[in-house]
Formats: sequence, structure tokens, C-alpha cells
Amino acid sequence: MHIPSQRLKRSRLRVIALFFLFSSAVASLLAQQPSAGDQNAANNPLTPKITLNFQDQGAPKLYDLNQGSNAFLLRGLLPHKLGGRGQLFRYTLPVVTAPNGSGGMATGLGDLNVFDLFPFLWKKAKMEVAVGPQLTFPTATETVTGTGKWQAGLATLAVAPRKWGLGGGLVTWQHSFAGDSSRSTQNNLAAQPLFLYNLPQGFYLRSTATWNFDLEQGNYSIPFGAGFGKVWVLHNGTTVNAFAEPQWTVARNGAGQPQFQVFGGLNIQLPGKK
Repeated sequence: MHIPSQRLKRSRLRVIALFFLFSSAVASLLAQQPSAGDQNAANNPLTPKITLNFQDQGAPKLYDLNQGSNAFLLRGLLPHKLGGRGQLFRYTLPVVTAPNGSGGMATGLGDLNVFDLFPFLWKKAKMEVAVGPQLTFPTATETVTGTGKWQAGLATLAVAPRKWGLGGGLVTWQHSFAGDSSRSTQNNLAAQPLFLYNLPQGFYLRSTATWNFDLEQGNYSIPFGAGFGKVWVLHNGTTVNAFAEPQWTVARNGAGQPQFQVFGGLNIQLPGKK
């Protein structure tokens, strides 16, 4: 019973170690100290650059369960054009470790989520806004690592870049429409407030915890995050962004919600046109 918990703790430590090891490795490659604009671009999910994200979210203990969970996220952003209009395609494929319901743990692929955003500038509010459809594919290789359902919905993202940093939020909603008839209907809303405050030499503070609401079952979790990160701009224009953000659940309903979790990762933005 204690082995999975120890494994999850080691996973979180590896994420934190990755942050510091990568910091040392890239220090000699820096072309310049990033400006506030560079930091904002590195943290802005609407920056139209090819982006590769390697992220991990681990919860050592879930409410009402003597077990934890972990999700390693393979995520990316691909800017493209359709009909001459710029769009942003984002995909997320998780590798999930979760309780299997019999006292053990199961690890496998989770469900693939994609959405395609149509960005525009809201000049009056000085905000960047994007709206688009999203789709989730039942790609999970284990029953407990996915929902077994096809899901469709909408994603809305608003970001306000300022000299001090970024503020904004991402809201997604999706509902199941096909899949395994023996699995529960899915009707989920997620809201992710975004707050990032720039510090000197590429460092920044962040709070980006996602609030999850199961509208079908009435369960929810509302965490609060407080973390930090660092941005580097390499000689070839590639931006590297490493971060770690502890998150505490401040309100919740239903079993299996995380008591505490750590969200960390490494984001790489490739050079692109301004």
C-alpha cells in the first residue's frame, strides 16, 4: 500500500530536480537576459510559436483514499492557418498512474484532448482572446486512466499581457456523445486562472491551478497554486521555460480529489515569426 505513494513522491522529486539540472545545463548557452516581453511570450498560451511541453502533475494522496495519482503530460501547440486566418492547435496526451480500485495502481495512456483556437485582439480591454472547439478521444490503455467516452465541447482563453506579467484564464467544457455504454456519462467544466508575475533575470512567480467540476456527478476540486519558474532565451531564439508549482486543494466534493499536488515541467518554444 505504501509503495505507490513512495513512487509518486520520487516522481515529484524528479520534476523538481529536472528544473534545477536544466537550469545549470543551459546557463552557458544564454544569448541574453530575457526581457519582460520575452517572459510574457514564454508564458502566454496564445503565443503563435511551435511549442513542446513536458509537464507532470503528481498528487501524493487523494481524499478518502490511501493512494495518490500522477499524470505526465505530453503537450504541444501548433500555429497554423485556415482560410488565411491564424489558428492555434493544442494537443495533450497524458500518461496516467491511478488507483485501480483493488488496492493497487495502474499506469497507461490517458485520453487524448485537442482543441483549435481562433485568436483575436479585444482592443478595448487590451486582451488577447481565443475561442474554439475541443475534442477528447478515448485513447486510454487502462480503464482507470481514461473515461472510455468520446467527448466534444468548447475552449475559451483570455490573456492580458502587462509589463509586470500576465493575467487571464482558460475555460473548457465538454460532454460525452459516444463510447463505452457501460461507462459514466461525462459532463465536465474546467477553469484555469492564470497569474504570472515577472521578476529580474528571467525568474517569475506563478499561480495556474486548474479548477475541475464534474457537472454530471456534482463533484469538484478547487486548488490554489503558488510556484516559480525561469525563462531562458537561447542563441538561436528558442525559449526555454522551466517551472514548479505546488498546489493545495482549498475546496472539494467527492472522493478521489487531490489533497495536495505539484505541477512542474519544461516548456520549449521554437523560433518563429513575430
